[in-house]
Amino acid sequence: MSTAHLPILAGTPLPLGPRLRPQGINFSVFSRHAKAVWLVLDVSEAGDVQRHEIPLNRPENRTGDIWHVMIGELQAENLSYGFRMDGDHDPANGAAFDPDIILIDPYCQELSPRRWGEKAVYGQTTCCRVARHDFDWRGDQPLRPSGEKRVIYELHPRGFTASATSGVSAPGTYRGIIEKIPYLKDLGVTAVELMPVTEFDENDCPFIHPESGAPLKNFWGYNPLSFFALKSGYAFQPENHLNEFKEMVRQLHLAGIEVFLDMVFNHSGEGGYNGRTTSFRGLDNQVYYLLDPKNGAYLNHSGCGNTLNCNHVVMRDLVREALRYFVVAMHIDGFRFDLASVFGRDAQGRVVPNPPLVERIAEDPVVRGSALIAEAWDATGLYQVGNFSSDRRWSEWNGRYRDDLRRFFSGGGSVASLATRLAGSSDLYQSSRRGPLNSINFLTCHDGFTLYDLVSYNQKHNVENGEDNRDGDNNNLSWNSGIEGDPCPEAISALRVRRIKSMICLLLLSQGVPMLAAGDEFGRSQKGNNNAWCQDNAIGWLDWSLLRRHEELRRFFRLCLALRRKFGIFSRPDFFPPPNVGATSEIEWQSLRPGEENWDEDCRVLGVTLRGKTTSGEMFFFLAINGDSKNFQVFTTPQPLAGQNWRLLIDTSSPAPNDFREMPPVLLRPEAVSVAPLSVVALYATTARPSGTGNKKEARPAAAISKEKQMEKTDEASEVRPSQQHSQTLRSAAKPQGADA
Repeated sequence: MSTAHLPILAGTPLPLGPRLRPQGINFSVFSRHAKAVWLVLDVSEAGDVQRHEIPLNRPENRTGDIWHVMIGELQAENLSYGFRMDGDHDPANGAAFDPDIILIDPYCQELSPRRWGEKAVYGQTTCCRVARHDFDWRGDQPLRPSGEKRVIYELHPRGFTASATSGVSAPGTYRGIIEKIPYLKDLGVTAVELMPVTEFDENDCPFIHPESGAPLKNFWGYNPLSFFALKSGYAFQPENHLNEFKEMVRQLHLAGIEVFLDMVFNHSGEGGYNGRTTSFRGLDNQVYYLLDPKNGAYLNHSGCGNTLNCNHVVMRDLVREALRYFVVAMHIDGFRFDLASVFGRDAQGRVVPNPPLVERIAEDPVVRGSALIAEAWDATGLYQVGNFSSDRRWSEWNGRYRDDLRRFFSGGGSVASLATRLAGSSDLYQSSRRGPLNSINFLTCHDGFTLYDLVSYNQKHNVENGEDNRDGDNNNLSWNSGIEGDPCPEAISALRVRRIKSMICLLLLSQGVPMLAAGDEFGRSQKGNNNAWCQDNAIGWLDWSLLRRHEELRRFFRLCLALRRKFGIFSRPDFFPPPNVGATSEIEWQSLRPGEENWDEDCRVLGVTLRGKTTSGEMFFFLAINGDSKNFQVFTTPQPLAGQNWRLLIDTSSPAPNDFREMPPVLLRPEAVSVAPLSVVALYATTARPSGTGNKKEARPAAAISKEKQMEKTDEASEVRPSQQHSQTLRSAAKPQGADA
């Protein structure tokens, strides 16, 4: 089409992407190896769409590897754009230019809106738009709280409320999340971690349902087409998705809840050479991707067909600018980086020390105040939990925490590993002068079994994914509690709930930052599917009707979260110091009796006493953990100080309300605390500081969890009877690495 009536200027190379200027709109894009570039504009004029193609063939349209042009007399809201590029097409040498494809600008902040499931036309026509940021934040800023009180809640932006059982007016949308803020606040989480929200094509899944033949969706969204443009299909009104997302962030901030984004910088949604080219491959395949120098094939460290060349300066700049955009324009509080070990590979895929991208993210002055969380592994075996980076700015998903707790409550593992994880994983973080808060502790996440399925299935059941059950991890460290799946006898059901409570109790009382997967608090199940990436249906959605069925479980989660929030003893910024001679240790380990430790591989019991100061005195907690799957075990508690009484707070083998007692009774026989198989019992005691009047006030956990009432002093006593099966002999052994006591 003619461009005679459009004022065309040379433009400027920086910043990359579209920018509104007084003279018009500046467009700028990188390509080192292209031989010809066209800007393709579709302009709406009086109801008609006029296409204009502007060749950037003049010397003034190229500065180095940047192609640029300024177009005057354009209204941003009336146009969409893209680029065509020509050059060599020789995949064996890594070149993949195709002038027929209309490419997405990597720096574009908005793509043409479409509803969830609507056919995407990326690569076929212009899809980029010039975003306008005119939202009234009303004083909102990223929250930036201290990490000690942080509790992360991972959720899928659509699956969280897509089910009709959610009861929201805008299911499956950013608005739906807003409607659930009171629930999140009541539960006690302080941060939501949103699975990918940058644009992807949910229709690019190649699999079909094996029974119905219906095409499956790429539900999770770990196949990004852009690192800037938001997923408009998650908005109630897709054409207003930017403002809907910002309003969600603002409302979460008003509730004191941070917003983290799961960012996928390790690969793109273009797949291999047989995939659809939408952006990076057509812009400069040899720069953006890791390629085999022998044959031009993609190095696949992501498991998704390609791997982005993260340590190339062009890619580093793209990552930095995307993060800055979400911090400044979207008020995001933190980021989780998918398969972040890819960041540690060079252009040949080799692992390098001190990777430039890792340092750039940590040291960026704009991003520096944000939480940074690495998934410190990749798809080809590089596992860096504990040594992803020595920079204290970086936290890590602690896969070793997950695995050690799963093993222990499935009949394996060791008390030494368990103790190390409870104390903050000093074996992973202390040598680099980091602390417990660098460890993101979790039992489950989007990837793998839900918590209910972890105690209900021995094997994955992924047939509905359309790959004959070949996909998904076979090593789940799970145990079905006696019967595979549901329905099951009442006794099996009770055992499953007990194991869930035991693991959650330890997760929420461990040193480090806990992360929960949405729906685990009310027994969400995926029917044994441990890879529900393509299940945009009842398998992948939260079933909120379970909230009524498993209210007891949700109550337990909520009370444990409140306990953690109240007492800093469970969220130290540093590791427990080694005990000084003659001084009282802040943490003490035992087996069944005080002063006797047993770190043998076959030992299934562990006791730990925590001591900490409060504003009203000292607080003591004792956790008795029984990993034996058959036998009760009887613990003797440490001798309380004068004026102290141990009170029974938690017993994960008991049904509500005795699983977490809001009015904890005094124990008459602390020398005989019986703990059921695969259970945890938590006791507490306090000493009060003398006041000027001689009165003493007791700092009680119940005061933290009873919102409307104070726990009243009670002389009620409860005797926990020892089991007749108690027969274990203690043997002394070395302390576990990281136990620090």
